[in-house]
Amino acid sequence: MRAASVHCLSPISRASSTGASSTTRFFSSTSLRSHPARIPLDIPPPFPVTKTCPEPSCSCPATPSMPAPIDYDQPLNGTMAAYAQQLLVCTGQRDWTSRIEEDGQGQNWGELVRGLKRLLGRGGKYADPFNNILVTTSSFPSSPSTSTATSQTASAFLFPSFKYFPSIPVTLSEPNDVKTDVSTFVRAYLLPSKSQHGGKTREAGLASEFPDAIDLQHSPVVLICGHGGRDMRCGVMAPVLEKEFQRVLQTKGFTSVDSDHNVVDSPEHAYIGLISHVGGHKYAGNVIVYIPPDMKEAGSSAVHPLAGKGIWYGRIEPKHVQGVVEETILGGRVIADHFRGGIDRDGGILRL
Repeated sequence: MRAASVHCLSPISRASSTGASSTTRFFSSTSLRSHPARIPLDIPPPFPVTKTCPEPSCSCPATPSMPAPIDYDQPLNGTMAAYAQQLLVCTGQRDWTSRIEEDGQGQNWGELVRGLKRLLGRGGKYADPFNNILVTTSSFPSSPSTSTATSQTASAFLFPSFKYFPSIPVTLSEPNDVKTDVSTFVRAYLLPSKSQHGGKTREAGLASEFPDAIDLQHSPVVLICGHGGRDMRCGVMAPVLEKEFQRVLQTKGFTSVDSDHNVVDSPEHAYIGLISHVGGHKYAGNVIVYIPPDMKEAGSSAVHPLAGKGIWYGRIEPKHVQGVVEETILGGRVIADHFRGGIDRDGGILRL
């Protein structure tokens, strides 16, 4: 389990219609130099692409002064660490300590993060090097049901499954106890559906233990790394980007809704929020855009070209927000110059 933090998303409704983390790659002992030079293949990208981010047509905030340099030299494509799913734990906070599993003491969401680390982290019962679950904290508020005096649950979003869980148990039961607990959630949703090495696999029948789960089919999600407790580059950049995404989306017909803690899924809504560390603070601002499976392309009844996918961007500044909204969220095109990687609905990793 990667202990990366994710900020919760602020709901929006539509009126009208540091370095980068990377997986270690092992090669054959045969020297690559023994092979003749390879001819590059002209393989088309797996999704619509636009080369550069368009210049904004309206005034936008200046890029804030950074407390440390941003890396503008390294190519971004491929700097996203491979992951199978991303779990956004709802905290209602806008920042966290450097290690999120040490935060949230005495709070349900903190217990959920620590329970997941015990189960999925190194040496955990369900640890699997081929099934990397990116656990992040987010600024999304928890469901009101988690704040009752007797509640032992927390709320979370899961991508690219596009699900919201208002009540996930945070306790760990004894081995022979049949009580629904955090391990039940892991077995129901976080284990792989097929194992690459004979390990434990998902128990789909356990999904019935979470009848209040909500499918997100229409509302796009924008996540901005704002983990100042880990690195101040994202901590400084994220709030500016968050406000600019809200402003630009409103100009495109999206308007704010009351913060009633209810999750709404419709073509008139989007979600924007801050998240904890996902790797690559030197590429701030880091932005993840999830396009739900039934979202339509703007002004069309056609399914969005990026439906069901998550797109990771780096080096996003306020001047790029309009381009991300118009090109990616509305137009279904990936901006190549800022693309760090992506994931499809089945957990496949996307590269250019």
